Amino acid sequence: MIVTRISGGLGNQMFQYAAGRRLALARATGLLLDLSPLDDPRVATPRCYELHAFPIRAAIASAAELEAIAPRRDSLAARIARRACGARRSAATERHFHFDPEVLDLPDGSCLHGYWQSERYFADVADDVRRELTVERPATGRNAELLERIDACNAVSVHVRRGDYVSLPPVRATHGVCPLDYYERAARTLAERVADPVFFVFSDDPDWVRDHLRLDGEMVQVDHNRPEAGSEDMRLMSRCAHHVIANSTFSWWGAWLDPRPEKIVVAPRRWFEDGDRDTSDLVPAGWIRL
Repeated sequence: MIVTRISGGLGNQMFQYAAGRRLALARATGLLLDLSPLDDPRVATPRCYELHAFPIRAAIASAAELEAIAPRRDSLAARIARRACGARRSAATERHFHFDPEVLDLPDGSCLHGYWQSERYFADVADDVRRELTVERPATGRNAELLERIDACNAVSVHVRRGDYVSLPPVRATHGVCPLDYYERAARTLAERVADPVFFVFSDDPDWVRDHLRLDGEMVQVDHNRPEAGSEDMRLMSRCAHHVIANSTFSWWGAWLDPRPEKIVVAPRRWFEDGDRDTSDLVPAGWIRL
């Protein structure tokens, strides 16, 4: 059994699932999700479990299984749990931000602790990951209407990430926000390559976008889905033909889930404000960085 710890927002959870799922497939074993980090009160931005929206191939670890994986103390309950669930597992903690090839060779019984933000952790099972991280239920209402419109034009998804990147100083100091100039240049880059692009704009701050963002071309603001329906916005993004992403794993996945080889994806050259991480393996080859 492989165990992967789930933390952060939907995009981070998808990376954690994908890395764990690839390792489980390679070892012909199952995958357990450890949701305990989502209950950590020290997290700056509280999150909830969101992978339930997808047809994933994993189970939620029970309290007994978590005690066997990482017992809090050498109690009788912990020893019973270890006997019931197997030997104590070995933790594999992410050593750095860029791709670590040794992760691909981890044995059965490994527990993944990290973010694993590179497609190189699951590129060899990309079809499985795309299938399991694509919403199966039919779209309804406004989402169904937008899917029809997206399919009928040269749709470009544009993601403007603000939220805690703006409101929480420590988060902003780490991540920063993409400036308006980035989106304007990205839109021009797409307009040079795509006939009559229609920009479908997604944001966690739609009022700010309405007041500030002006792109050369038709703009459609997608602002009807509530935060807990992030998978619906991601489905809409992934159906667009081309993509302008923010420095956000959410829009990274919106672009990556689009399987078309001819898609154009524009990503920010500077992913983190603090610049302390090597992001060379984060953005796939072929994506344009501005």
